[in-house]
Amino acid sequence: MTAVVNRTGAIRGDSILLLSTLRNERVRLPYFLRYYRDLGVNHFLIVDNGSDDGSREYLQQQSDVSLWVATGSYKASRFGMDWITALQRKYCHGHWTLVVDPDEFLVYPFCETRPLRALTDWLETSGIRSFSAMLLDMYPKGPMDAQPYREGQDPFEIAQWFDSANYSVKRNPGDGNLWVQGGPRARVFFRDRPKAAPALNKIPLVKWHRAYAYASSTHMLLPRGLNLTYDEWGGEKASGCLLHAKFLDTFAAKADEELERGQHYANSAEYRAYRDGLKTHPDLWCKWSEKYINWRQLEILGLMSKGNWA
Repeated sequence: MTAVVNRTGAIRGDSILLLSTLRNERVRLPYFLRYYRDLGVNHFLIVDNGSDDGSREYLQQQSDVSLWVATGSYKASRFGMDWITALQRKYCHGHWTLVVDPDEFLVYPFCETRPLRALTDWLETSGIRSFSAMLLDMYPKGPMDAQPYREGQDPFEIAQWFDSANYSVKRNPGDGNLWVQGGPRARVFFRDRPKAAPALNKIPLVKWHRAYAYASSTHMLLPRGLNLTYDEWGGEKASGCLLHAKFLDTFAAKADEELERGQHYANSAEYRAYRDGLKTHPDLWCKWSEKYINWRQLEILGLMSKGNWA
């Protein structure tokens, strides 16, 4: 990695940090940064993996962004996690740290009225070091390319719908985390092999220590105790959702690009499934789709929990 602009000197002892790896996400960046600034993120540490769409130039101009360029293999870097881990060890020790992609938007209990710092303060007071969030795939009603996404637009003005059920949950006995699959990707793109569908369980928010590391994207952490983000003996720990704005009109071109690069898991099998599935199923909406309202709706559906945070 090479630093393009390093503003980490502005990080204070109580700063909440966000880390992300990206490539060619220029159209998404204005809303992504605004959303997390409004939640209370103080500084962004971003790794650009060879963008050529103006992402790098745009990020350089943002006063709360530190930017690195990595020209090496995304696959060989554990899908970007080695780059993220290096930054976490150097800059994130002792900070609440959020790791998300540019199409992932965290919602948590009371997020409309309480900033992210209220959540992290409560987690810290409660002795909780990690906070889980289920990845919730959002999609439009109708073909994905019917409504063009504009730079700076809230993507959920278009991708308003989600699967309210159709999820499987199992426990990973070795690492202690829950393994969640389902939603529209399992229903449409992996309907013949649902066990190969992408994992939806994530642990994006952690009070970071330099001895920690993500073992598999943000699905699992080391040490393994950080994966115990649920209650075994009754009750529910607080959790959130990551609203996933992947399925916009930009998706088909992105899938083609990533398939050509071949830098994703299992020889980009996921993107191959997207390309093939889009030919016959350009519309993810179905009669069981539910329109998103707010976090309370997700709690009622059992997709997230406020636990004992009142």
